Amino acid sequence: MEVCVTLVKSHKFVNRGFLIGPYCPIYGYGCLLIIILLSDFTKYPVVLFFMAIIICSILEYMTSLVMEKLFNARWWDYSDKKFNINGRICLETMLPFGILGCLILYIVNPFIVGLLESVPSLVLNIIALIIFVIFIIDNCISFNVVASLKSEIKKAEADQTEEITKKIKAILSRKSILHKRLVNAFPHIKTRNEFLIEIREKIDSKLEKLKRK
Repeated sequence: MEVCVTLVKSHKFVNRGFLIGPYCPIYGYGCLLIIILLSDFTKYPVVLFFMAIIICSILEYMTSLVMEKLFNARWWDYSDKKFNINGRICLETMLPFGILGCLILYIVNPFIVGLLESVPSLVLNIIALIIFVIFIIDNCISFNVVASLKSEIKKAEADQTEEITKKIKAILSRKSILHKRLVNAFPHIKTRNEFLIEIREKIDSKLEKLKRK
């Protein structure tokens, strides 16, 4: 879904997400939470819609917060969008969560479960184990790639370099295809310090306008 949206907006293929493979864990965990927590609410579509929004918004907010703390970088920012909360989530992305939650429980999950039930248990377990091992390996490799980003941020900030994010992106793009993929996947990534500076500048600008009034 992320790839399709990016394709429409930028007219080019971009392997989105934190991991190398063709999956985006935040969506997977969101789907699992909806299936586990909201399956009993299928008789109440309106309740299901709003609860899906709440669950997925909390997940996105916490993911943004944890990744920022771990890697000292802001991976996405909705500060320029209306009705946002700390730039981590916004109304524009929250509403589709409700639609997707209903789609998952009413159409997608019943269809997939029906397919899986037709596969012999042994075959299903073997396939699941193989996919799980690939997923774990991908997590380990991707974590190491992103960890190198954190070290580059620390070096750049220690040097008090201007336009830190641009410098880091240039360094990572020269490192390896995996580092370059990360830069392409998160084109709006900002170092935490740079993000805080931007927020302070916006606040100062608003205060200045209020004083003039």
